Amino acid sequence: MKLSTRDAAAFLRQPDPKVAGVLIWGEDAMRVAQKRKELIARLAGPEAEAEMRLSRLPAADLRRDGAALLDAVKAQGFFPGPRVVFVEGATDGLAPLFDTALKDWVPGDAQILATAGQLAAKSALRKLFEARPLVVSIGIYDDPPGPEEIAAMLAAAAVPEPDLDGRTLLAELARALDPGALRMTVEKLGLYKHGDASPTTAADITAVAPRSTEAETDALLAVVAEGRAPQIAALLRRLYAQGTTPVSLCIVALRHFRQLHAVASDPGGAGQGIARLRPPVWGPRRDAMTRQAGAWGRDRLERAVSLLIETDLQLRSASRAPAQALVERALIRLAMMARR
Repeated sequence: MKLSTRDAAAFLRQPDPKVAGVLIWGEDAMRVAQKRKELIARLAGPEAEAEMRLSRLPAADLRRDGAALLDAVKAQGFFPGPRVVFVEGATDGLAPLFDTALKDWVPGDAQILATAGQLAAKSALRKLFEARPLVVSIGIYDDPPGPEEIAAMLAAAAVPEPDLDGRTLLAELARALDPGALRMTVEKLGLYKHGDASPTTAADITAVAPRSTEAETDALLAVVAEGRAPQIAALLRRLYAQGTTPVSLCIVALRHFRQLHAVASDPGGAGQGIARLRPPVWGPRRDAMTRQAGAWGRDRLERAVSLLIETDLQLRSASRAPAQALVERALIRLAMMARR
């Protein structure tokens, strides 16, 4: 049978031991692999591989030896307990082998788990697992993890229940990060909150979340946008000493002020504008950008973007003007604009 997204999530959390086979397919190989790992642990237990109750059959091996699948399904394990036969990289060409193994499957045989890439609706493999009884087809799509999936990650990492701001920030991270990075962030959050039973706050999450830009570049942009011109030279020296180039700084500054312009231009106000940015921003940087957009206003931000575009063109032209001086002058002019 084909499971909906909601039913698939419930099945992956608590799979039916009477099911003969499961097909997990999707374009994102990392997501498919993560679901496969979770399902094997729930079907056969975390020690399945160590106890030789998990048989791995690459699809390439099955193409050479078609009988290997049925043999593995019928084989008796040395250790007691449920067994799983895992076929990675399954394709439509293997559909007849799966059909034979599923027809001969009886309770007590190893359960079959196959993973595949993106499969069309007419795929022979999908049709087989969607039409036969006691088998399941699960499509993994690129939708961000929902509240239930995030809650399961938090529970697995022993993270205390987040407050409202914490839940909002986690939802934004789920949209911005790939599933593997999100899971790693949640695991780091579990270590960060170890021994602290208080609700998880946005500040806790920000402390372990991956940064979208380098901290000192963020600091420079904040100094410029908030009109603190005397601090610009020292920050620039530090960034240049780390190997940052004037062109890359100009690009980052232009991106930042374009984002501020988009936020300030949103008909729903800066609060709605910041929520529409992609990739999303979060934590203190989100609050700072909302304040900056409101303080600058759309018209001044248009002039700031024009100034940075002009500077970028000068940097990329045949002009012999010193690049570092051009960028410093542009940033100081922006800081002076912020104070008007």
